[in-house]
Amino acid sequence: MSRILLVEDHERLAQLICKGLAGVGIAVDVVGRIDTAWAAVQRLPYQAMVLDRGLPDGDGLVLLQKMRRVALGLPCLVLTARDALHDRVEGLDAGADDYLPKPFAMDEMVARVKALLRRPVQLSTLNPSHGDLTLRPDTGVLCRGDRSMALSAAQMQIMLLLVRNQSDVVRRKALEAAAWGLTDAVTPNALDVALHRIRRKLIMVGRNTPS
Repeated sequence: MSRILLVEDHERLAQLICKGLAGVGIAVDVVGRIDTAWAAVQRLPYQAMVLDRGLPDGDGLVLLQKMRRVALGLPCLVLTARDALHDRVEGLDAGADDYLPKPFAMDEMVARVKALLRRPVQLSTLNPSHGDLTLRPDTGVLCRGDRSMALSAAQMQIMLLLVRNQSDVVRRKALEAAAWGLTDAVTPNALDVALHRIRRKLIMVGRNTPS
């Protein structure tokens, strides 16, 4: 399942967007501020972002410009009530991949997000690796040489976060958020179980035994 970040402070609109995207199998984490969105995109391997411009702590384009300055190429759809030509140009110049003025039809917004998720990304982002291990998020597979092992959606998100932050300490809460989102309820031992199963699969793929 794809997971995106929605940066929108209007609670009712955020709920409607989440419902529309959930209907096509897209999970959504919602934040309402630039600072919390910046922290989220650094911690979690989202596939796309839907970004409102009018946020309590500033223009959403400030976040987008900050992301692009550090080469964070997360596909981004900008939502805004500003519909003038210069506003659209400003958004695209800031690094937006698409721009949708409010009010909008939910079907169109969902279609645009799906289009973002189909866009090709750099190979290093699409299939991150560590040593002889390669992750293929599009197929949910962990590869070692010519051997492979299927991972669950949660296991893949955990591995993506670990591989992309292989030089850093990754906190437990970050791993839980990567696997189950910022808002999903997580049982106390869910992460321990997921990590145990990942370790078993790493051993198995190294031995080339079936799952």
